[in-house]
Amino acid sequence: MKLLFLGDVMGRGGRRAVAERLPGLRSEWGLDFVVVNGENATGGMGLSGEHAQGLLEAGADCVTLGDHAFDQKDMLRAIEGEPRILRPLNFAKGAPGRGHRVFSDARGRKVLVAQVLGQVFMKRAFDDPFSALDATLRAHVLGGAVQAAIVDIHCEATSEKMGVGHFCDGRASLVVGTHTHIPTADAQILPGGTAYLSDAGMCGDYDSVIGMEKEEPLRRFVTGMAKGRFSPAMADVTLSGVYVETDDRTGHATRIEMVRQGGRLAQAGP
Repeated sequence: MKLLFLGDVMGRGGRRAVAERLPGLRSEWGLDFVVVNGENATGGMGLSGEHAQGLLEAGADCVTLGDHAFDQKDMLRAIEGEPRILRPLNFAKGAPGRGHRVFSDARGRKVLVAQVLGQVFMKRAFDDPFSALDATLRAHVLGGAVQAAIVDIHCEATSEKMGVGHFCDGRASLVVGTHTHIPTADAQILPGGTAYLSDAGMCGDYDSVIGMEKEEPLRRFVTGMAKGRFSPAMADVTLSGVYVETDDRTGHATRIEMVRQGGRLAQAGP
């Protein structure tokens, strides 16, 4: 199976780039399943139902959220009516929507997608991601119930992301980090057969501060005072993420490549 995961979509520029480029990538790379993290796609904070539909229409099979899952209040309703949108497994007890789902690709192969939030350096105290993932992976055995499994670990600390990667090794096809908006250079296949990347980066303008126009973040760093709101940068957008090929029999990864398409960053892809 050929899988693509795209990191956090930032604002209107990120949405536009996904809409313009993802259909071509699906065809050119022969992609079987695509996951897009969309939690910053609406004004850089959260995701609206309308913008979620735009990402799905562009070619995403699943859209994951994160700690800003419900910053756009209409997502409380939209996620209940659209099963292709996932919020984190450990977001909050009683939160609407689901944290995992089994999908089917065009050939009927089963793909598990799950997302968890980390606990280290996060602003809110979320439930334990390890126990939440363990229960989900035990219920959907790789190479048996599902032919592929993708885990989105949305958190600040690379150490915690790496911990989740090793915890899931052999039980997931891909563990990929989101949230920090900066792509890491540690794409690898772990000893048990799980493809791993600490952070997929963002689908956004890298002439920025993690996707936001530079002036206000710089002012706050230099002066310690806020003068305005953060606004997503909207110039030349790079689609950032990871491409993985898997063995249908075992669900394990056979290839992993970083993806950087368009924009300012050095280009990469399969």
